[in-house]
Amino acid sequence: MKERRQFKRFTATLPTRVEAVMSDETRVFDLETKDISAAGAFLLTKESAFFPDGTRFIIGLTVPENSLKELTDLKSFLECEGNMVRSNSEGMAIQFDRECYIMGLRGS
Repeated sequence: MKERRQFKRFTATLPTRVEAVMSDETRVFDLETKDISAAGAFLLTKESAFFPDGTRFIIGLTVPENSLKELTDLKSFLECEGNMVRSNSEGMAIQFDRECYIMGLRGS
């Protein structure tokens, strides 16, 4: 099967703050990623069955030092918005509205 992804996907467990924006309420969860790319992320959660496809999310990720080989000696933060495009028993896939790039922050 031909790879259809436009952006490289990184397998990484990153702490993630997720805000689910629904018509009648907003819910906040602290989750982890399974993988991430510039176009989206797969989040590990048992809560995914609660959300219908298309649910809107605001996602904030912190990338700890050395979590990805390409980001050594750097603390980074990523914030994006997107929609859930699919879910399974392991979690949910979020497609970002736009390409999201990890921005470096000063180390502490």
